[in-house]
Amino acid sequence: MANREISAPMVLLSLLLIAVVDVGSHGVKGVKGGGEEEAADRITALPGQPKVSFQQYSGYVTVNHVAGRALFYWLNEAVHDPLSKPLVIWLNGGPGCSSVAYGASEEIGPFRINKTASGLNLNKFSWNTLANLLFLETPAGVGFSYSNKSSDLLDTGDSRTAKDSLVFLVRWLERFPRYKHREVYITGESYAGHYVPQLAREIMAYNAKYNHAINLKGIMVGNAVTDNYYDNLGTVTYWWSHAMISDKTYRQLINTCDFHRQKESNECESLYSYAMDQEFGNIDQYNIYAPPCNNSDGSGATRQTIRLPHRSHRIFRQISGYDPCTEKYAEIYYNRPDVQKALHANTTKIPYRWTACR
Repeated sequence: MANREISAPMVLLSLLLIAVVDVGSHGVKGVKGGGEEEAADRITALPGQPKVSFQQYSGYVTVNHVAGRALFYWLNEAVHDPLSKPLVIWLNGGPGCSSVAYGASEEIGPFRINKTASGLNLNKFSWNTLANLLFLETPAGVGFSYSNKSSDLLDTGDSRTAKDSLVFLVRWLERFPRYKHREVYITGESYAGHYVPQLAREIMAYNAKYNHAINLKGIMVGNAVTDNYYDNLGTVTYWWSHAMISDKTYRQLINTCDFHRQKESNECESLYSYAMDQEFGNIDQYNIYAPPCNNSDGSGATRQTIRLPHRSHRIFRQISGYDPCTEKYAEIYYNRPDVQKALHANTTKIPYRWTACR
């Protein structure tokens, strides 16, 4: 199936505008260059990358020196006149899925990975035609972001994720001073329905203390995870109404599960597992008519997922309309040593492979 490309204006219009925060514009363009850290983060070119006219930067910002916790970012500056364009921060959901894998490589970023994972193609509908794009892999343990404290990878939580993201942004702005006072929009999808407003709240609290240090202008979330009951009940109803699960399994889920709860009963968990493992089949619930990606081992491709809080199972999620194997291409490409070197990624040699979702 050929990829279906979506224009930047159409994607922008399809996002749910949750809130607009007007803290006033300082009208400061900023200096043209940063220091040694910025220079070290500049990407000369990625392997197999076509020639581009915009600048790219990527690397790590340490958010907790005691724990050795560092978050990975990838900045694609605007194609035209980046000094006049806003900064758009993109956060993917999961929780536990990579903004490099999805936001940057499948959705709004300037590149698409080719089918052999040998190089990149340009996405003519990239949002960096309109803005400077900052993709952040958060929390630590997602993508290339890491922590030297192993318990950090098991005990994350929304609160720490938001606080770490604020620390990242404050320190990143010190590294890139030309973005200070620039208009900032926080955007994302899926579980970023939690991440985005919570980071905005942290920024507003920071601004109240430091006299509007970050020029937050608004937030946008598409397909947002916001309410357990309606999100979870709606998912199960969707499965049943599209003949993905049987009438019997649907009735059992409705009668057994309390969709308000943060942690479901073991009986409910078992029913979810049965529905997905025995009745679902290898299909994508967000694009049930699309062919699956078949790996050589016979299993389906890695899929971006929505994971309900504290549940062991995952409810599959994949962006509809795209090549179903794009995540497989990403996991090959971003595990290449030459790609990681070009991105200044995995500099500490983390003891696991980069994956689209952890």
